[in-house]
Amino acid sequence: MLPAQLPPITAGMVVVFAITLLAFGLFATERVPVDVTALLVLVALMVLEPWTQISAEEGVAGFSNSATITVLAMFILSAGVSRTGAVQRLGARMAAFAGDSERRQLLSVISVAGLPSGVLNNTPIVAMLIPVVSDLAREGHTSPSKLLIPLSYASMVGGMLTLIGTSTNLIASDVSARLLGRPFSMFEFTGLGVIVFLTGAGYLLFVGHRLIPERISASEGLLAEYRMSEYLTEVVVTDNSPLVGRTIEAINETLPSDVAVIQILRNDREVERPDTETQIRNGDALIIRARPERLKRLVSTQGLSIAPIDVPETVLDGATNGAVADANDQGGATGTTHRSRTLVELVIPTGSSFVGERAAGTPLKREYDTDLLSIRRGSDLLHRRIEGLLLDRGDTLLVHAPTDTLEQMAADPNLIVAHEIPNKEYRTAKLPLAVGIVLSVVGLAALGVLDILVAALGGVVAMVFGGVLKPDELYDAVEWDVIFLLAGLIPLGTAFAETGAANLIGGLVAETAAYLPVLGVLWVFYVITALTTAVVSNAGSVVLLVPIGVATAAEIGANPFAFVLAVTFAASADFMTPIGYQTNLLVYGPGGYRFTDYTRVGAPLQVVLSIVTVLGIATLWGV
Repeated sequence: MLPAQLPPITAGMVVVFAITLLAFGLFATERVPVDVTALLVLVALMVLEPWTQISAEEGVAGFSNSATITVLAMFILSAGVSRTGAVQRLGARMAAFAGDSERRQLLSVISVAGLPSGVLNNTPIVAMLIPVVSDLAREGHTSPSKLLIPLSYASMVGGMLTLIGTSTNLIASDVSARLLGRPFSMFEFTGLGVIVFLTGAGYLLFVGHRLIPERISASEGLLAEYRMSEYLTEVVVTDNSPLVGRTIEAINETLPSDVAVIQILRNDREVERPDTETQIRNGDALIIRARPERLKRLVSTQGLSIAPIDVPETVLDGATNGAVADANDQGGATGTTHRSRTLVELVIPTGSSFVGERAAGTPLKREYDTDLLSIRRGSDLLHRRIEGLLLDRGDTLLVHAPTDTLEQMAADPNLIVAHEIPNKEYRTAKLPLAVGIVLSVVGLAALGVLDILVAALGGVVAMVFGGVLKPDELYDAVEWDVIFLLAGLIPLGTAFAETGAANLIGGLVAETAAYLPVLGVLWVFYVITALTTAVVSNAGSVVLLVPIGVATAAEIGANPFAFVLAVTFAASADFMTPIGYQTNLLVYGPGGYRFTDYTRVGAPLQVVLSIVTVLGIATLWGV
């Protein structure tokens, strides 16, 4: 059927398009956080109500929207499962199965990331698995780069197994219910989801892993991996040094801002640096981070001699630490005690309060007593003036930290510790209860006993009363930037439908029906959604494009539900960039990837899945 005549352009359409273009620009440039952009869109829609037709009540309706609240509840349920160490148990079994076989490692990662993502939010799943997979790779003599992109991709295709796999599915279901009166059931698209998952898994196992470069060597330690050899130097304090007898605090005040004393060794044993009264002695060894030209000036002016060896990683990892000289030989080191320190990588996730802050202004030094050594931003390693750099989402920080703060950092929602923490305390006794609660939520919603919103909130209450989560942990479990993004953009989708903007764009897309069959138009719409997701985010794409998909179907006499499904699957399939989907960004730094690595690996997968998905929709639901 040929498309009908396009509707006339109105002032309301122009205003909505202008707001949308502003949002696109802010999303793409990331000048402000995505949640702030969403709130800006929300305010603009309400202020311009005469044109957008969005009243104050409709504007704030996104915060009470059932999909938004359900997404919030699912974040909490995912956090409850993570507190029990369930994912880490799976990781241990994964490591035992995989050994040093890269193919088995890859199969394990795909299974452990993909299948749980069908019932738990995939972003927390990936965050929990990054340290597990990184350690698995190093212990199995495999480059972490070979496993971390598959970790992200597997979680994305696994999220399409059920309604609650991703926030994208829940939002699409809500919009479909509003426009078509047809929300998704729990297993509405599980059949197609299984096909997509198996296709994606097969691609990663037999094709994709060959396209992933080894950006990080399997055999390198962290110092070599971050190329710290020319920035970390061990120097010895000579008897004529002006530093002898001075305290740590006094020395730190005189050193240039780009020089840091990382560690003090006395008789080959570490002296605890937090004691600012500790005095430097003749013969002390200082491990200093400084660029070569700065180090030369320090050596010539401060009475230091460079040790004739490279800094061994075992020293910074605390392997040679022991108790410091006893109190009878204090020499100004009263109160100094042993405190083991280690090298560790920290990932800055989306929504972290550290984003946009200088490292010196974060709790990294103030609360956790870490020394920042280097920053990896994608494949770039940054060493100079790093304390003054503004941190960005996806950054991976190499720090030297006390081992007794690792668990505290791991519990900080603003950080992801990229290595497994030994002896971390999990609520393992609550594991059966947590899993039972999640399965009950799925079962009650699937059988129609309870609405998914009611079931999910009931699961949250059960986790608190069952002791799986403490009440004060609920707020840290929620990714508030995602919640505000959803709440802010839902009214924009409503404005598209109310002003006729969706019908206008739908009519334009429908023009392709003059040259393509309906199946071809559906594929075009899948591609448009996938490309939009790379700029706007998955949730934003669904909010904007589901109304347009429904309008397109109406114009060409096609099945509108088929277009809803195409948008839903395409919005969860941004494999070509690290910024369009949160899980891609989470592995960007730890894998040492370049931006183009995602295109190299993800573009063929995107093409394959676009064909498989569109054919699957046509076969199972008709077009």
